[in-house]
Amino acid sequence: MYADTPTRRRTPRVVSTVLAGIVALLTLFIGPWTESASAHGSIVDPASRSYGCWERWGNDHLNPDMATEDPMCWQAFQANPNTMWNWMSLFRENLAGNWQPAIPDGKLCSANDAQGGLATSLDRPGAWTTTDVDNNFSVHLYDTASHGADFFEVYVTRQGFDPTTDALGWGDLEQVATTGSYPPAQDITFNVSAPGRSGHHIVYTIWQASHLDQTYFICSDVNFT
Repeated sequence: MYADTPTRRRTPRVVSTVLAGIVALLTLFIGPWTESASAHGSIVDPASRSYGCWERWGNDHLNPDMATEDPMCWQAFQANPNTMWNWMSLFRENLAGNWQPAIPDGKLCSANDAQGGLATSLDRPGAWTTTDVDNNFSVHLYDTASHGADFFEVYVTRQGFDPTTDALGWGDLEQVATTGSYPPAQDITFNVSAPGRSGHHIVYTIWQASHLDQTYFICSDVNFT
């Protein structure tokens, strides 16, 4: 379900030695800054926009059929392929619970471009692929680093909001769940209820990780059946 180990080709010994030296130098200079960004998590069910694109197309990202079969993933991939590959990194730090001043309307799904020019395509309205859910459904976090959670807040768009034409704002959301804390684990699942909805909606999950003041903002497209 998660990322496969890439197949490695044989590399000539001289080239391999040179590459090893380059990697060592890069590690020396950027290592301290990349450690905190090397492993995080996201909502995988119902799939977040970026995780869903990676799950469906990560091993087939050069397939031209993506343009017609999954146009929102296609536009995200064309804007910057890292939007797909970096599906675990939609977080902000040191917000102290002040979500709305830091994440303006129209920028909720990218966490106000949390990846620095990589994820604004996630905010675009359109025919995002949905996950079928009932009004009572579960939310599943997959966290490679097992950060745990101080809490989750889950919001769902109000009936009448149209994700295919409307950019998401805070006023479009209704909070449907607030959880307690969870100990460190790679998989965390909890139940929520969003009655009175049908059709295409956005589930907006805020995950406050426990290891730092690090907050994730995640859009998942669902179809209430």
